[in-house]
Amino acid sequence: MTHFHYSIDRYGDHIGRISGGSIRDVLGHLPPGGSAILLLGGESATFIIRNNCPYTIWPAALTGAGSQPSTTGFELQSQASHNIDIPPPWSGRIWARTFCTNVCLTGECGKGGGPCAGAGGNLPVTLVEFTLNGDGGKDFYDISNVDGFNLPVNIVPEASCPTTSCGVDINAECPAELAVWNQNGHAIGCKSACTAFNTPQDCCTGEYNSPTICQHSKYSNFFEQKCPQAYSYAYDDKTSTFTCSTGPNYKVTFCP
Repeated sequence: MTHFHYSIDRYGDHIGRISGGSIRDVLGHLPPGGSAILLLGGESATFIIRNNCPYTIWPAALTGAGSQPSTTGFELQSQASHNIDIPPPWSGRIWARTFCTNVCLTGECGKGGGPCAGAGGNLPVTLVEFTLNGDGGKDFYDISNVDGFNLPVNIVPEASCPTTSCGVDINAECPAELAVWNQNGHAIGCKSACTAFNTPQDCCTGEYNSPTICQHSKYSNFFEQKCPQAYSYAYDDKTSTFTCSTGPNYKVTFCP
């Protein structure tokens, strides 16, 4: 028997679920690099994207494998929410573009503020990555600063599963050699060491492509101290990957 359930979260958004099915979504780990949520069991996973920043942002989604989501990019005003429906199987990442006119100053995918249509975001950018119903039938999710940082973000599952957050404005304390500046001299992004210097040591490539060899640097330690739950470099799995076994909906909030 199929049942419909809904609840209202702290933002006033209705979170709905049709039970009696299961989510079958898969995400492969990508390298460094007043709304209603409805989940049709076994048919579609829905993410609600929330903008708590005091300005407009332009969220985007990139598919690594599987079908395209219902949208790959859109404008989201402050204090607004928007749903993304994703049919399984799927693998991908979500991020937010900022300061968009004809182009976006961070996270630009070549489309300005419009749909990204299969293009990734220019670095630096804070990434939200998902593996839904992956190994062992579990969901895997993380926040990554491996490609740098542009906005704080958190992930809140609908079910009683762990939340994860990078809620600090890293831009405000970004080392000058990593910072991306706007024309007014304000930091609007913070590159990772890999993005800034592109060395094997910082990118964990070549002879450093091993968790036993590629270790924290002073720059990855900076990101780790600011956002200990987020990936700070490529082999940060032990503290940064979270799992859920119930296949819930997820809320992704920028500037939580």
